[in-house]
Amino acid sequence: MSTDPWPSEWLRGVLDVCVLAVLAEGATYGYAISARLDEVGLGAVKGGTLYPLLVRLEQADLVTTQWRPGVGGPGRKYFALTPAGRAELARRGSAWRAFAGLTVGIIDPAAPPVAATPAAPPASDRLPTPRRTAR
Repeated sequence: MSTDPWPSEWLRGVLDVCVLAVLAEGATYGYAISARLDEVGLGAVKGGTLYPLLVRLEQADLVTTQWRPGVGGPGRKYFALTPAGRAELARRGSAWRAFAGLTVGIIDPAAPPVAATPAAPPASDRLPTPRRTAR
């Protein structure tokens, strides 16, 4: 039995925008991103899920990276939003709120209506697939 709080397909559908939202709070490193997602109730996101997503965000120029020296340990790779990342967060956040409003409306018709018009149609539901490099 899984101890994850949400079905994995739900998390896959929203994880990229949630990571962008965490990075909107300030530059941070992978483990801290995972801890923040867990703190807000999304569960512990494993490195095998998080780091490939961060690579895709970087390849899409939505985040930048910087190695910083560690305090009493190894250095850490910090991730920060680019202006394009902030714009993508605003666009995807608006689209997600509209989508969530529609799903609440169908699941619970007695719920108060939620505006369901996204600010702009989604340009893409997926980030670029990371390029494989020869070793």
